[in-house]
Parts: sequence; C-alpha cells; structure tokens
Amino acid sequence: MLVSGLLPLALFLCAATGVRGFTVTTSTPNVRAKENDGADLKCTYSGDFGSDARVEWKFKDLKGSQAYVVFDGKPTTPYSGRVTMYGTNLRFSKLTRDDNGVYDCEVSGGGQFGEARVKLTVEVPPSPPLCRIPSSVTTGKTAMLTCHDSVGSPPSKYRWYRDSTLLPPEPQKIAAFKNYTYLLNTDNGDLEFGKAAKKDSGTYFCEAFNDAGPPQRCKAVKMEICDLNTGGIVAGVIIFLLLLALLGFGIWYAYKKGYLPKKSESKPKPNVVYQPPSLYGGEDDDRDFKQKSSFVV
Repeated sequence: MLVSGLLPLALFLCAATGVRGFTVTTSTPNVRAKENDGADLKCTYSGDFGSDARVEWKFKDLKGSQAYVVFDGKPTTPYSGRVTMYGTNLRFSKLTRDDNGVYDCEVSGGGQFGEARVKLTVEVPPSPPLCRIPSSVTTGKTAMLTCHDSVGSPPSKYRWYRDSTLLPPEPQKIAAFKNYTYLLNTDNGDLEFGKAAKKDSGTYFCEAFNDAGPPQRCKAVKMEICDLNTGGIVAGVIIFLLLLALLGFGIWYAYKKGYLPKKSESKPKPNVVYQPPSLYGGEDDDRDFKQKSSFVV
C-alpha cells in the first residue's frame, strides 16, 4: 500500500519539476569574450531523442530580433564565414559587437524536444559619450543634462562631474551635498535639477564606463544659473512702444505733407425730376392749351 501510494506522488513531482526522459544542458550558460576574439558555446543532450536527433542554434539580439545561426546542421549565410559546429557545440572564430545576446540550443527527435540557453556578452570599451548640457538656465526652472554612449558592452554606466568634483548618485547621503536636490540616473546618464539654483552653476562633464576598457568622457560645458532679467524685459517693452509711437507719427506726418494719397471727394449727384411728356407736344401745344382753356371760360 505504501509503494502504491508513493508512485502517484513520484509521478506528480516529476511532472511538476519538469523531469523527463531527456535533458539538454550547457556547461557555458554565460560567456564573455572581447570583440574580435573567439568563443565557444557548448550544448549537450541525453535521453531518448532517437538516432535522428536534430540540433539547431537560434540567436536573439538585445532588441528582441531572432535568427537561425545553425539550421539543418549548417551555419546560415550571415555566420558561415566565422561560425563552425563541432558536435553539438558552436564556435565563433571572430566576435563582433552585434553578436551580443542569447543563444538557444534546441534538440528535437523521437517526439521529444529540449533546449538550453547561453548568454553571450561581447566586451566593447565605451566611446566618448554624447552629452547635452544647457549653457544657461533661469533660476527655479528645470535643467536637464543628458549623457549617452551607444557603443559600450556591457552597456555603459555613467557618472557626472561638476568643476572636476564627482557628483554622488545620492547627494542626501553625503554631508557636503545634502543641500543639493538633483537626480542622477547612473544607468541612462540623466542628471536633472528640478529647480535650478545659483549654487548649481559650474562646469559639467559626463563619463561613461564599463569593465571592458577605460572610461571615456565628453567635453566640459559651463552652465550658468541666472535670475530672470526683469529690467531687460521692461526696457524691451518700452522700446517697442516707442517704435509704435514713432511709426504712428511718421504716417501722420506723411499724410499731412501729402506724401500719401488722399481719398477722392465724392460729388453729389444732381436731382433728376421726372416730367411726363405733354399730350400735345412742344411749346405750341402749351400755348394752344392756354388758349383753349380761356375760350372755355
């Protein structure tokens, strides 16, 4: 009874833990090598895959795109010149930075399927980062400084300097910087001053670094935090109003001197009274009418 009770439990545990009659493993789950060097990605399998076991390697880059490295036992065209298979293993004779990513060794056959994953990191030193540093910011406004290196592998991290002094990522924890309110992201290189103050003025530069080579920095730029120039704004408004007044006076003077055409005066139209034609026509008819009238009286 005890054995019969343990058998279903054992089957359940095998199913829950993924234990099957075959396995695909790798002895190199994480591989790191310098650019232009070679590297081996290893894969082994055991179990009932049958005599026609099929081994394929797939690649997924850092952006999520997938492609075959080995298909039907042969390297695909993009890899044929620098990738070879020995047994189930994959060998790169020369790595490029585009080889960064994960590689899946897939084994199928006999109605079975298994896979093992290898992460490959191609070591590339950082390049001088691209920095954007504003030269002037108004007091109380947001100042955003950015820094980015698109070459380094593993991906570069960042640190910022002001007047050659390293800015700590968490200024509140350092006594000398506890009054500073900037936000520094060491992963993406952003340095943000939510409300810039006079004390934030200085010469800034950023440094990109990883463990593949020496750090690189961008050119230093001086950032000034200035008060709002209210005097200049008032002076600008006054000058604008004076220009409007001068323009108005010029138009009036030109009109006064006759330099501008005057509007033509409209002449009144003569009143026309309609007179019906005489029944008899002409002056003689009028005289005849008078005579006839007196005769009748």
